[in-house]
Amino acid sequence: MLQEYDIIVVGAGHAGNEAAAAAANLGSKTLLITMNMETIGQMSCNPAIGGIAKGQIVREIDALGGYTGIVTDKSAIQFKLLNLSKGPAMWSPRAQNDRMLFSRTWRLTLEGLKNLDFWQDMATGITTEGNKVTGVKTAMGITIKAKAVILNSGTFLNGIIHLGEKQFGGGRMGEKAAFGITNDLEELGFEAGRMKTGTPPRVDGRSIDFSKMLEQPGDDNPGKFSFSKETQPLKTQKSCWITYTNDEVHDLLRTGFDRSPMFNGAIKSVGPRYCPSIEDKINRFAHRERHQIFAEPEGWNTIEYYINGFSTSLPEDVQIKALRKIPGFENAKMFRPGYAIEYDYFPPTQLKHTLETKLIENLYFSGQINGTTGYEEAASQGLMAGINASLKVQEKEPFILNRSQAYIGVLIDDLITKGTEEPYRMFTSRAEYRILLRNDNADVRLTELSHKIGLASDDRLRTVENKIIETDHLVTYIKETSLIPEEINPILESLDSAPIKQKVKMNTVLSRPNVGLSDLKSGSNALSLHLQSRPQINLEIEEQAEILIKYEGYIEREKDVAEKIERLEYVQIPEDMDYDMFSTFSHESKEKLKKIRPQTIGQASRISGIKPSDISVLLIKLGR
Repeated sequence: MLQEYDIIVVGAGHAGNEAAAAAANLGSKTLLITMNMETIGQMSCNPAIGGIAKGQIVREIDALGGYTGIVTDKSAIQFKLLNLSKGPAMWSPRAQNDRMLFSRTWRLTLEGLKNLDFWQDMATGITTEGNKVTGVKTAMGITIKAKAVILNSGTFLNGIIHLGEKQFGGGRMGEKAAFGITNDLEELGFEAGRMKTGTPPRVDGRSIDFSKMLEQPGDDNPGKFSFSKETQPLKTQKSCWITYTNDEVHDLLRTGFDRSPMFNGAIKSVGPRYCPSIEDKINRFAHRERHQIFAEPEGWNTIEYYINGFSTSLPEDVQIKALRKIPGFENAKMFRPGYAIEYDYFPPTQLKHTLETKLIENLYFSGQINGTTGYEEAASQGLMAGINASLKVQEKEPFILNRSQAYIGVLIDDLITKGTEEPYRMFTSRAEYRILLRNDNADVRLTELSHKIGLASDDRLRTVENKIIETDHLVTYIKETSLIPEEINPILESLDSAPIKQKVKMNTVLSRPNVGLSDLKSGSNALSLHLQSRPQINLEIEEQAEILIKYEGYIEREKDVAEKIERLEYVQIPEDMDYDMFSTFSHESKEKLKKIRPQTIGQASRISGIKPSDISVLLIKLGR
């Protein structure tokens, strides 16, 4: 008989792994239940981590003491920093990964945690007493007791795979779906829905003609995700490749539309808006003559390639015919076709900011069960659910990040306040304070907060404290040191930047858009000599200092706005507030406020349909 646990984590995907690790590292006796121990941390779709806004989330996970960044670094085959032509708020790290090594690294990482046990089985339901969760039921017919349960079901809840006119149950190709949990939750009063996602075909790399494609190498000086010393940047990398569809490809794809589950009514749920299938793209954007297709290697030592941009659920014969009309794929051999999958999710407005459900105490949801898409979004939710479940069990205060502290705070607030009717994906545009939430300062923003609750290590905190001290020192030096014309003008002229006519402070020159710190320290000038005298100032600290100087005005302005708005976050709304008593509120306002039950005025102000006048009335009622 299995013992009673503090926390049971159901599902060993990206959300479940972070949840289990966080709970165990915070001292909770934790059990991770997975249907297959061999697929822990499986990359179900593309073999990559990060990207626009997603890369910032991974760095936040790492800064908080999670493992996604470390696992990514250890299994990476390529690293790129995206959006370098834009401001630092938009810089987003992304890595291609070895799919098998990523999964293996996650498993070995989890096996090294002393408070974590494993159980291979299918969770088929939860047990409750009153409005409190008490454990999990499994397909083996056993009940395992726990003080808290975290559900991270991915695409497995009543999953149906669509391939042309064929449908079959499954949570992933070759793996069975999970049944029972949705029924249990609906009987308890939860509202459920359906969502859809998809994946492209995988192709034999030996059958691809890369000479007809454009090479997409990694960065010349690759970075990494983790702020820790546990990982190192890549010394060698593998390239991706880019090609394009054409009219002939589109015409061939259209021949299968009558057998497409997207168009014949078989798929009734909504898929990800920002990652549409190839048939959806050529249907919605019929004016486009071509679409990008990426050939991404699945690892260091495999011939398998992931065909990014060609997600589809068309019949397999149509898939291969159309694929072979794309330059470079004329002789393509397909390992497996693309497919779509429909699965159950639970609208996240049923959650608190801690990701605990409102209906059942100590029951937490994270990942795709909340309507999100993407490994990174799932992992961040898992981390926060694991942290908060552990803190709740230990009778400690919850850990909540607000919108000005982290992309993770934006993600969770969006989900529970606005809900989502399509798979939610994070973008930089969703964050109103993105100049504050840069990927380079995630450790400065979050590591101390995590250390206070016992998750981020002492070593992590010391590293961040040193970074802050050395960055401040460098910023002060730059602001106080003058440049003389004869020393700096040759550099400025080489950059097509106007020369200076008299002594000026270094930060004045560095504030110019086309002048970087690397330019100013070239040669044997005062800055170069100063940096040589302080070897503890590394490139990461130099980058941080340059950003703080160049964007000082923007950063200070955004901080001021955030502080003003944040005051509303501390104005609590009683849980039993009777919204029907407000005669000036519209029916829509009353219904939404009663459904969401916002905890603060700030949260109420972000509910879709709530008017500024409603917020004013609430503030008056609360004596503000």
